[in-house]
Amino acid sequence: MKQSTTQNSKNIAIIGSGFGGLSAACYLAQAGHKVTVYEKNEQLGGRASVKRADWFTRDMGPSRYLMPDLFEEFFSDFGKDISDYLSLTKLDPSYKVYFKDDLKHPMIDVSSDIEKNRETFESLEPGSTDTLHTYLQSAKIQYDIGINWFVKKNYNSIFDFINLETLINAFKLKITTNIGKYVKRYFASDYMQKIMQYPMIFLWSPLYQTPAMYNLMTYVDFGMWVWYPQWGMWSLVQALVQLGTELWVEYRTDSEVTKIHTTPVEYKWRTLWKNKTSKVTALELQSGEIVQVDHIVSNADMHWTETQLLDTADQTYDEAYRDKHVLAPSGFCIYLGLDRKVDWLDHHTLIFNQDREKSNKEIFGSAEYPSDPSYYICCPSKSDPNVAPEWSENLFVLVPFPSRVTMDDDAKQAYADKILTDAERILGQDLRSHIVYQEIFWPDEFTSRYHAYGGNALSGWAHLFRQTAIFRPTNVSKKVEWLFYAWGYTNPGIWVPICIISGKLASERVGENMI
Repeated sequence: MKQSTTQNSKNIAIIGSGFGGLSAACYLAQAGHKVTVYEKNEQLGGRASVKRADWFTRDMGPSRYLMPDLFEEFFSDFGKDISDYLSLTKLDPSYKVYFKDDLKHPMIDVSSDIEKNRETFESLEPGSTDTLHTYLQSAKIQYDIGINWFVKKNYNSIFDFINLETLINAFKLKITTNIGKYVKRYFASDYMQKIMQYPMIFLWSPLYQTPAMYNLMTYVDFGMWVWYPQWGMWSLVQALVQLGTELWVEYRTDSEVTKIHTTPVEYKWRTLWKNKTSKVTALELQSGEIVQVDHIVSNADMHWTETQLLDTADQTYDEAYRDKHVLAPSGFCIYLGLDRKVDWLDHHTLIFNQDREKSNKEIFGSAEYPSDPSYYICCPSKSDPNVAPEWSENLFVLVPFPSRVTMDDDAKQAYADKILTDAERILGQDLRSHIVYQEIFWPDEFTSRYHAYGGNALSGWAHLFRQTAIFRPTNVSKKVEWLFYAWGYTNPGIWVPICIISGKLASERVGENMI
């Protein structure tokens, strides 16, 4: 297969190989450009790294495959069928939930098939099953509007919102209320509220500052099922790389970009109107190699790109801008390999604390370690024999954690012991005496491995109202011609399928700017 070329074919560099970068590479190569992806680490995938150690294969980052329609749509854009790249398994139950220190309902299984949950939900809150059907009807409307009207769209200015149809759709999304209050309109019990609000844990946003439009995540859970790609989310990275390779994308690992070279532009009307003061000419690697390029799409961390790769005069977002925004939190991650099987865990298990509002304040409003957090346990060995020996269990424990928190090695181990002690108590299982492999990954590691600003886990701003859609940074540099962005800071935001869309939106920007 020979790479297609066009009259306007350009030499385009992608900095970073997260899902946004891999996606942008595919779309730009499809358009006939020569595309090279530069990744600082030893493997592709950005935060979706994979770790193989002591018989265990584990995702180091994302572990939930949701919004399957968006992944299918991505591959169909290239005339491909996703089944040619991934082997997907439907999980049922979708996840297990533990309510800490609750004697009446300590544990429940949650299926995407609501009728399977009818008896369970009715025991939690009489009448809640019928209410949930109504709630999900609204959530589906929000999903369809949110994805098709707001997520899959580039924004140029606030005037993109100043039309009747957009305003009507925005009203249907319930953007004027927050998800905390919105859920309470439907459900009275703390049990059902926690189940409906838990996606905010994975969206990494404060409960009472996040618009109710993100209720659409509940529809994703119950309306689309929860899936698992064999070998984990790393297989999705491999799928995008395979597709890119078929499109003649070049990938370079261990190739950290240390500088974006620019040159001043002539003050023609077009560039003056866009307020550009320079244009991209080349990038420089840590090795000293300088590569001449026509365009750059940065999938590296926003703060790192701005402050480390660009000269001060070329930076769009200064520290004052960043100080006014709420950063998505980080994660305290414990990766475990055990020499035994563990009962009472599903592939996905959620452990909810009693006081989620206190935890919410600790995560977003302090620099303290969460005292009694809710957390998530992923056990892929329950579904996939490829990730651990049959006599063992492969675990990933994730605790939502404040960014910009410092810990020494003793404090890290002490906090890990605290969480594992709690998990042993909840599960009634001995974990720590069966550990044959352990690794702790926390904010400092996010900073060192991914250049993550503040050690945040998802490379983006939290999804508050003032940080949604048009209010997120644009994916075009305001200072540098031919510099574009595909990252979680820009619209449409954070999360794997959304980052894939961000890559497409960035590629569309490149096309627009060639006119």
